[in-house]
Amino acid sequence: MGSRENAVGLEGVELGAEGKTVSYSELLYSTYVFCGPVSNTALRPRPPYSPGRVRGGVQFHTKRGIKAQEFVDYDPNLLDDPQWPCGKHKRVLVFQSYMTTVIEYVKPSDLKRDMNETFGEKFPHVRLTLSKIRSLKREIRKLAQEDCGYEEPTVAMAFVYFEKLALLSKINKQNRRLCAGACILLAAKIGSDLKRPEVKNLIDRLEEKLRLNRKELLAIEFPVFVALEFELHLPHHVIQPHYRRLLLNS
Repeated sequence: MGSRENAVGLEGVELGAEGKTVSYSELLYSTYVFCGPVSNTALRPRPPYSPGRVRGGVQFHTKRGIKAQEFVDYDPNLLDDPQWPCGKHKRVLVFQSYMTTVIEYVKPSDLKRDMNETFGEKFPHVRLTLSKIRSLKREIRKLAQEDCGYEEPTVAMAFVYFEKLALLSKINKQNRRLCAGACILLAAKIGSDLKRPEVKNLIDRLEEKLRLNRKELLAIEFPVFVALEFELHLPHHVIQPHYRRLLLNS
C-alpha cells in the first residue's frame, strides 16, 4: 500500500510499507462510553471530538515557505467568504444612517488574478488558487448532483471534505481531481445506503467525468479517509452553510 500512496502523492499520510504496521489509534474515539456502575448498562453519548484539529502539529513543506501549521475548528465560511470576489476593488462608504459598498468595474481576468493573490497571501499553506478550488467544487456539484442524482446534503459533505484537505495542504495540482473524486465517493457512501452495483456505477462515473485512473482513485480513498481523521459524520453546523448556498444557487 505504501507504493500506491506514493504514486498518488497524498503527502503526510503514511499507510505503512509491507511488513510494517501503522497505528491510527490516536485518531479514533468512542462514540459512546459506559457510565455509572456496571449494573447500569445505559450508554451515554461522549462529548464529540472537535473536527478539523491537527494533533501535535503537522509539518508541511510548501513552495510558499510555510513549514508548520496547526488548524483549529473547521470554518465552513472560511473559503466561501463572499468578500473574496471584491478584493481590493471594493470601497466601503459609511454614512450617518447606513453603510454601502461600491465595487469598481474591473476586467474579469484582473479581478481573478487579484483575488487569487489576496487569497494566497491569507492562506499561503493552501496549494491551490481560490479560483481553482471553486472550479473543482463546481465539478463536484455537477457530477454528484446532476450526473449521479445525489441530494444537496451529500454534495455539502463532499465540499467539507475537500475544503478540509485543501486547508491541510493535502491537495495540489497533481492530485486535485483524485481528491475531489475520493471526497464524492466517501460522501456518497456516508450519505446514502449504496449497494455494490451503485458503488461500481459511481466509480465508473468518477473515472469518466473527472478523467481519473480507477486504480489511483481506489488507492487514494483510504489516504483521504486517514487525512480527514476518520471524521466523515459531520455536525449540522458544518454542513448547513454549504447546504444553504447550494439551495440558493440551484
